[in-house]
Amino acid sequence: MENFKIKGFSFAFGTRRGELSGREARHSLALLRETGTEWIALCVDQRVAAKNSLEIRYNYNRNVTDIELIEFIRHAHAEGMKVCLKPMINCMDGSWRAEINFWDDDGSWAKWFYEYGGYITHMAELAEYTGCEMFCLGCEMLGTERQERRWRELIAAVRQVYHGAVTYNTNHGHELDANWYDALDYVGTSAYFRMHKQGETGPAAPEAPIMDLTREDMLASWREVKERMRAVSEKYGKPVVFMEIGCRSARGTACQPWDFQMRHLPYDEDEQALFYDTCMEVFENTDFFLGFFWWDWSAHVSEERLRTGDTGFSVYGKKAAEVLKKYYRR
Repeated sequence: MENFKIKGFSFAFGTRRGELSGREARHSLALLRETGTEWIALCVDQRVAAKNSLEIRYNYNRNVTDIELIEFIRHAHAEGMKVCLKPMINCMDGSWRAEINFWDDDGSWAKWFYEYGGYITHMAELAEYTGCEMFCLGCEMLGTERQERRWRELIAAVRQVYHGAVTYNTNHGHELDANWYDALDYVGTSAYFRMHKQGETGPAAPEAPIMDLTREDMLASWREVKERMRAVSEKYGKPVVFMEIGCRSARGTACQPWDFQMRHLPYDEDEQALFYDTCMEVFENTDFFLGFFWWDWSAHVSEERLRTGDTGFSVYGKKAAEVLKKYYRR
């Protein structure tokens, strides 16, 4: 039995026009392939002005072009990798995409889904044209998820133009909130679950206390998550995939793995590596669980950042990359 069906990593988030076409992006993909990674979630971010924006417009100066995407996906396939195309919305006013929300009776939802539907079906057509093995039709859009009818209509529209596996990326702790995940092939989530001391759960908010965690603490935490994911899979009758997961190489971030910039914490490769190792140990050879897209691998890996003690999510050149190889190369 293969330990994970999806040995994946998120790739190229934040990439701008022209950057996927260069030699550096292909070199970065080759370095990622050396870890045993077989899948990439190719993250294409679309910027909107604010969380209440009703327009989604292509930025000709910033956005990665369709031609770039097509050529890079073809290159990834030629290198033996599978691709999940993952379009994402980011708000330029600093809001989290989960805050996109409108009143139920003012017509805004119809306008927003019209705009978002046009964007997503266009991306789905690209996924079909390039033979992407998976398509993710949204990421962490919690405020929209109560719109069950509209999401079901969008899934149906995507399936008209794309014939691979379709998933959606909700956020950790919200996997049981929506009623339409049964229409997907896989239930996806951002698995930034808080690690904690055995017998203690504590707050899940950004002010969660920093503490030293043992290997047994993390194993116990992941076993709790595993049972939650079992319930998710049973509810919808679908396997689960972690569409995002990871923590920074900084002390204390296993207690708040969603943190990407809120605290200035000391460099710590060991905690990040232990987070990876305990998670993959617990979820290995689990029948309802497909695998991971760890967060994230840049299209521009940087030796300079490594030398200066990068405390970000990257595992390039760090101990967590060796852990990844241990499981992904099996």
